[in-house]
Amino acid sequence: MNKRRLEKFKQVVAQRQPDITVVLENVIDLHNIGAVLRSCDSVGIREIFVLHTEAGLQADSITIGKRTAAGARRWVDVHYYTDAAACFQHVRQHYQRILATHLEREAIELYDLDLTIPAAFLFGNERDGLSEEVLQYADSNFWIPQMGMSESLNISVACAVTLYEALRQRRLQHFYSSNNPLPQTAQQQLLDEYIRRHEERDARKVIPVKK
Repeated sequence: MNKRRLEKFKQVVAQRQPDITVVLENVIDLHNIGAVLRSCDSVGIREIFVLHTEAGLQADSITIGKRTAAGARRWVDVHYYTDAAACFQHVRQHYQRILATHLEREAIELYDLDLTIPAAFLFGNERDGLSEEVLQYADSNFWIPQMGMSESLNISVACAVTLYEALRQRRLQHFYSSNNPLPQTAQQQLLDEYIRRHEERDARKVIPVKK
């Protein structure tokens, strides 16, 4: 690995945000998942959760395409679940709040949320949104204000809007520099892992289901 590439890895690791993540429930289009991965990587998220509870979507693994993910699949871990309870048990171990994009219950506008507090952002599928089963795991709901005739955004766009508001708030609090929430020891471990993936050309294309 050349010096320039190594410095890029160090910079990326130093800006990773270990206390925010995304959970996608029954997202049908794998291109949307790939687009979400790109957004997550760009704001410093290091892992996401993909949950498929619908029988027609459940499989032993999912395949993330290279084109839509644009290489982000190598640097953002994907945890694939088909069991909601197991998925949210994993999420709860690391993230303080679960915030759902859901309009039918009392919801808070995105820009009124404090996104410097650790959180997992929960998004539903392109057709039906979030299921009642999964909404039981949410601590609160939020909505993205829209001024046009359309009442919804594409799932990957909604995710990007949310994440960049989190980035804006966190930059103001220096979370991407002097106040980064990832400890130095964890940064070194992550750097070592990224170097390994680079050297072994670990594409991380096929994601097996977690039991």
